[in-house]
Amino acid sequence: MKICGHRLLIVEDEPLLRITMADALRNEGWAVDVAEDGVKGAALFEQHQHDLVLSDLVMPRLGGVELLKRIKALSPDTTVVIITAHGTVDRAVEAMREGAADFIAKPFSMAQLVVRLSNVCSVRILREQNVRLQAQLEQRHSFSNIIGKSQVMQEVFELIRLVGDSDASVIVHGESGTGKEMVASAIHFNSARRAKPYVRVSCASLPESLIESELFGYEKGAFTGASERRIGRFEAASGGTLFLDEIGELPLTFQVKLLRVLQERQIERLGSNRPIDVDARIVSASVRSLEEEIRQGRFREDLYFRVNTVAIDLPPLRERREDIPLLAEAFLREFAADRRRELEGFSDEAIDRFEMYPWPGNVRELRNVIERAVLFCRGRIVTVDELPPNIRGGATAAVVGETPPVMPMHDAVERAEADAIRAALAATQGRRADAAELLGISRKTLWEKIKHLEISVD
Repeated sequence: MKICGHRLLIVEDEPLLRITMADALRNEGWAVDVAEDGVKGAALFEQHQHDLVLSDLVMPRLGGVELLKRIKALSPDTTVVIITAHGTVDRAVEAMREGAADFIAKPFSMAQLVVRLSNVCSVRILREQNVRLQAQLEQRHSFSNIIGKSQVMQEVFELIRLVGDSDASVIVHGESGTGKEMVASAIHFNSARRAKPYVRVSCASLPESLIESELFGYEKGAFTGASERRIGRFEAASGGTLFLDEIGELPLTFQVKLLRVLQERQIERLGSNRPIDVDARIVSASVRSLEEEIRQGRFREDLYFRVNTVAIDLPPLRERREDIPLLAEAFLREFAADRRRELEGFSDEAIDRFEMYPWPGNVRELRNVIERAVLFCRGRIVTVDELPPNIRGGATAAVVGETPPVMPMHDAVERAEADAIRAALAATQGRRADAAELLGISRKTLWEKIKHLEISVD
């Protein structure tokens, strides 16, 4: 069996039962120690810190409950199962309150014993796995994984630290690809709500007709096709954090309902008039300027003030160029490990191209570029030859000593955006949905940029 570990302690004052259990469990693969009373059992446990203890309830000198207390004081995570006789079940229940994992009543067969121990050990394994997974999640989403040595990013880190343990509503502003969702998850996993759900909603991808049912849920029969009750995202996030990505894309008609929910902290599922209390911290994000959206009449000012207790502005990558080599190296390590490649780094020329490029897709675009470079790299150093044409294109002039043309930053960014969109459309044979996904932006944003930049899609 060996499900809980390698070492088991049996504490039982009946010699025949003690020997029979020990033999049966050794046959299941356990390293078994035995003791004939609680005092000797406590002494053995102090020596070996067993993974599981199987103890009789009523014994001379030191009973099972007292032994349990000593074990838990030394090792709270040790699994203890109590053996009880007829008439002592109440005391066995008391032992459960003191931390026993289970109890088994006499008489029992060895097959029954093996099954019961297997069950309690399976529960322990699941608990340990959950603890490990939670730790991995916290590590993965720690703000320490948001890379940057620039002053602007240090200010972002400080804001995440300050708001982490509060319940203040936070809105994250930034261009597409700057890492808004990473900041949102870092806020959650560095807060007191970290053990509760983190639920993400992409407001831009929800059809208007489904927004209310997705966020608030619905009752069976609320509409055609509602064959069963379904809880919404607000209810699923209760106790934790609800991340409303691209909140500026919500229609005005729904903004009124969202404001009411945030004020009253109650939702009503579609098809029901019964209010349900929800306790979800709200973190929002927007690629648009919500102040401008308010001026244009597309976003409610009262809702803006409700979600904007604290604002975090993520700078575009072109405004923190000193972070580009750090990010590139981190992505290189990630993708090289994934593909079991031994790569040493980038050529100086490749780094120069990274630092000169305006990165209209920001960190997301850089990450995609590095993934592609790792895929195409044939040596141990990534050179300009492994970079996409729109990035290595400027290398020719630099190599021959020509001075590249200088233009205003705004024009340079728009030119780079246009080049990136044309390349994405070409790579996807003009399929805009696929091009938007490739660029890491919504279809709506892609279409707006196509119109603004006057890009031909014929």
